[in-house]
Amino acid sequence: MRPNVFAGPHVDRLKLANVDADAVARAIAGGSARLIPVWKSRCPVVRQPEPAALLLPIDSGPFAGIALDELVLLGEYRGLAIFTTEIEAASPPDLGDGAEFADLRLAAALLPHEDAGLVAYARAMISFRHRHRFCGSCGAPTLPRRNGRVMVCTKPGCETEFFPRVDPAVIVLVTDGDRALLGRQPGWPPGRYSTIAGFVEPGESLEDAVRREVLEETGVETGAMSYQSSQPWPFPRSLMLGFRAEARSTGIRIGDAELEDARWFRRDELQGGSMLPFPQSIAYRLIQEWLSP
Repeated sequence: MRPNVFAGPHVDRLKLANVDADAVARAIAGGSARLIPVWKSRCPVVRQPEPAALLLPIDSGPFAGIALDELVLLGEYRGLAIFTTEIEAASPPDLGDGAEFADLRLAAALLPHEDAGLVAYARAMISFRHRHRFCGSCGAPTLPRRNGRVMVCTKPGCETEFFPRVDPAVIVLVTDGDRALLGRQPGWPPGRYSTIAGFVEPGESLEDAVRREVLEETGVETGAMSYQSSQPWPFPRSLMLGFRAEARSTGIRIGDAELEDARWFRRDELQGGSMLPFPQSIAYRLIQEWLSP
């Protein structure tokens, strides 16, 4: 099965996972290290001659001399040690002609599959680091360890370790024979509808979350369901778990403020995709696979 956008074994996360600071310094000094800086959640890309993620040398250019504790090790990518760091300046650094800091949704549509996954990974790790600058147990500052992949509380006696985490969310295409249930959020472009989605709550299985979210948002009860695929969704740290589910009831009742409308759509109404979510999303894939069984 082809991976969804942002997914796939594009980075060897294990090969460099336990290297020490000296090994990192040697990789930088040897010219085999590259950097993906993140500025305001945007990542560097180039459009010409072919769209690609911009992998910057660490030993020269605007990031020469950057402190090791400012770097987060992502892993090995095409024989290079890849790092990321957050740029907190009000204005982005100059990346040179033809390069820009792009929004990740734009990058997903622009970049080759593996490059899109790489910059998404960088953004997700920067989000983790940014959100764990202070200990969630005692409030003391934290410091990075293990090449930026762990944040550790600095207070003696606490020293809690914080690791990157993802928030699981279910996303489901509910069907009733030749019809599919789609909903619409208030801020979306006119005419756009998508599948039903929501975060998994503590104590819930994925199946329980599917049933609850669909019932909560649309009033439709679901029965048999099957897992389809998953997609990392670094906005900022979700993991979307895609399902198909059969409807046990068909009456729609909008139950909360998440949706402004929900409808049953026939297959012929969805052909052409003008009202569907953007093609890089797992929601689009769920719908397209139903349209073309």
